[in-house]
Amino acid sequence: MRAELMTSYDVVIVGTGHGGAQAAIALREQGFEGSIAMVGRDRLPPYERPPLSKEYLAGEKPFERLLIRPERYWVDKQVKLLLNLEVVAIEADARVVILQSGQQIRYSNLIWSAGGRSRKLSCAGADLAGVYAVRDKFDVDRILADLNAGASRVVVIGGGYIGLEAAAVLTKLGCKVILLEALDRVLARVAGETLSRFFEDEHRKHGVDLRTNASVERLEGDGSRIVGVRLKGGELLPCDMAIVGIGISPSVEVLADAGSAVSNGVEVDRYCRTSLPHVYAIGDCAAYANSFANGAIVRLESVQNAAGMATTVAKVLCGKGEPYTATPWFWSSQYDLKLQTVGLSIGHDAAVIRGVPASRCFSVIYLKNGRIIALDSVNASKDYVQGRKLVETRAEIPAEILADKELPLW
Repeated sequence: MRAELMTSYDVVIVGTGHGGAQAAIALREQGFEGSIAMVGRDRLPPYERPPLSKEYLAGEKPFERLLIRPERYWVDKQVKLLLNLEVVAIEADARVVILQSGQQIRYSNLIWSAGGRSRKLSCAGADLAGVYAVRDKFDVDRILADLNAGASRVVVIGGGYIGLEAAAVLTKLGCKVILLEALDRVLARVAGETLSRFFEDEHRKHGVDLRTNASVERLEGDGSRIVGVRLKGGELLPCDMAIVGIGISPSVEVLADAGSAVSNGVEVDRYCRTSLPHVYAIGDCAAYANSFANGAIVRLESVQNAAGMATTVAKVLCGKGEPYTATPWFWSSQYDLKLQTVGLSIGHDAAVIRGVPASRCFSVIYLKNGRIIALDSVNASKDYVQGRKLVETRAEIPAEILADKELPLW
């Protein structure tokens, strides 16, 4: 094993999630014939993460269907999978990555796609058994094991996509769910108030005890296992398990220690190049100037972003460099609702509601200085498809026309 890990590769990809897998796939599709190795913390070959909080947790999709490619694909494409390994350092001048074991891998070019780690609560009890994130298959497998053992009272901490999706699935599985959001509304960081209130109402209609402005003081345990969540103010919420969905911390410490420019994530240019020579960064951990955010340095957590950046790097390494300019889009499934988002609503100064939220088929169109910058569609795929073009062109259309459901957006 040591001899194998001491070998050199033309491209070393750190991270085996969507970004890392797509980088390897795109390199081969672009005609790259050099050697490729993927190094990942996970013990499993690359698989999809979004279904973990939805179809996989619900038991609707087996793990085999989550694989990004069949295991044989990586062998056939001569992509070496080096799994269950942790990169702890980079020697940029020597073009070497160092593993936790002390072993080294040399590279000609390095693609950093390490994603991030789930943020932990900073209060007492955060490490109790029965407290879970939803970041990888093993997290969800432990949740399922608890459910199979009889756990039925769940507190979900965090009202973002992961928390809402998990709450929806657990409710359908018959659990009594309490969802806590520290801010005054769910999805506050990514959507306007109309969408937030709509999803709050939907979850409450399905039996979720959803509470905003709810701050956790500590997690209570009976020995080593959680038995309740104590709120600031003193109320105790008894539970059999807690699921924490309060975002991720991008995995950038190794690059920062190597001298790369780091802010909210590792900073990259339009070609996903870091400030280190021959080192690229993509996906959840990469921060870049986004034209859909008026040039602000942002970090986007989505499969689309990871895959798009991966393809950009593959083309650069194959001599076909094109700047990364993809339109951001996101999606979420909760109950029988499909939310599709295009663009970034950051800094919007107006919002137009198209349709009636009570009908459970509507869109919210976000504007800034009269121009369309983003759109949220709930069970309204036609609006999403047509609205994408308006976002990309920063179209200027009167609000009364946008609001008229009888008129096409494009």
